[in-house]
Order: sequence, then structure tokens, then C-alpha cells
Amino acid sequence: MARAREARGKVGKIAILPDASVPTARSRQNRIPGPLSPVLTSSAFHRQLTLDLGTPPPKTFENFFAGAHAELVARLAGLDAALAAGPVADRTFYVWGDAGSGRSHLLQALVAGASSGRARFVAPLSPLSAFGYDPRVAIYAVDDVDQLADAQQIALFNLFNEVRASPGSALVATGNAAPLHLAVREDLRTRLGWGLVFHLGALTDEGKAAVLKHAARERGLTLADDVPAWLLTHYHRDMPSLMRVLDELDRFALEHKRAVTLPLLRAMLADSFK
Repeated sequence: MARAREARGKVGKIAILPDASVPTARSRQNRIPGPLSPVLTSSAFHRQLTLDLGTPPPKTFENFFAGAHAELVARLAGLDAALAAGPVADRTFYVWGDAGSGRSHLLQALVAGASSGRARFVAPLSPLSAFGYDPRVAIYAVDDVDQLADAQQIALFNLFNEVRASPGSALVATGNAAPLHLAVREDLRTRLGWGLVFHLGALTDEGKAAVLKHAARERGLTLADDVPAWLLTHYHRDMPSLMRVLDELDRFALEHKRAVTLPLLRAMLADSFK
């Protein structure tokens, strides 16, 4: 689901999405639009954009399209406060889904929403020391466990056991498959299945359109109704690709001082292929 951010000065290829302040309509005039660089897709009938982007709005629970996953969002949003208030019955979570389903969004929202210093985000690129237990940390948010190196998997197994033994801490992990089919060490795989397991299903077209419109509003944009439908028909349908196109539309609209409409989208594409 996904679903879903600093005035834009230098721009660079976007890789993983860091947290940043949300640009508002008032701050739009200070942002610098960047160039659009087209590439061909594997299909002879469709084209994809490789975009140079600035930093998009931060991931929050408010800009996550919950859909059928309201229980999961509510549990994660209230986890830090619940841990601070006293013993919590459910303290280990495993969330799985396809790429672009919103797994990383939820973890980043979880860490951003926690009190300062009480949550730690851990990912495959994190150093091994990041997997160590710290009594000052209440929430460990571990992303993409299926991509962890062997040593990291061992460290996560040990961290899981430390969290289970510490009533004031919790661990939320994500991966690309259900625990039964997760390609990690057997002892870690079984541990991840001990707690609450949630599956993030794919968004419907209506859900994707709602996410795009909400993300546009966060940027101070009004998105014409036919823009999401056109993108879903002519471009990659996964949310990361759709969000990248929206970010470039944002800058293009700013540069040309026009509302985001289907004619503007077509003008942007035509301009990119000149």
C-alpha cells in the first residue's frame, strides 16, 4: 500500500526514502525544479521515466493509505505510548508484502512518531552494531529481513530474544514473504512467526488513485481526476513508480506555474523527449 518528502535544492537519484520536512504550498515557490530523464521500458508500447528527484515528504501514519489494514496501523501508531504506559501483550510484529506495498513506509512512520531516542530503524545497509540491544531503545523497526546478511540474521535472532525478555521493548520486522516461506535462517524464521503477522495486500486502482491524490495535497497540489487514471493506464502501476512521476509533475507544475492536469502531464512527457 503504499502508498505512499525541504525545499529542493540539489537533486540526485532517489534510492531509499529518508525522512524530511513536508513541503507546503507556501514553500513551493522556494523549490528548484530538476530535469527529467527518460528511458525505455522493456515493453515496446510503454515508456518509463528515470527521474532526478529531491526529497519527498516524510512517511507518516497520516499519509499511509490504511485501507483494510486499519488494525495494523492503529497498533503501530499507538505502540510507543502503550510501551511507556506499562506491559503490552503483543510486542513482536512481522509485516510482509510485495515491494511497494508500504512496509518501509510503516516502519519509517513508526520511528518518526516515537519519542526521541526510543525507536531505531534497522535495514540491510545498517552496521552490525545497529542490531545490538540497547535498554534505552523501546522499539526496533527492522526492514527487509529477507535481504539481511548471515551475520545480521544471527544478530537479529539475538535481538529478538532480548526484546522478548524485556517487557518495555518491542520489535517490528518486515519482509517479502510470509514466515513459512521466508528465505532466512530457520531459527530466525520461526521467531518472526511467533508474534502478530500481518500481510499488506496490493492496492486496488481506486486505492492507488486515492494515495496519489493525498500525496498531491501534501505537496500543495490539486490533482485532476483523470491524471491518476491516465498514469495507471500508461505507466508502471507500482506505487514507487507512480510516486516518482508525481514528484516530477510537482516540479514541472511549479516551473510552469500551472495546475496539475492531464494536458500538463502530456506536456511534461513531450518536453522530456525533445
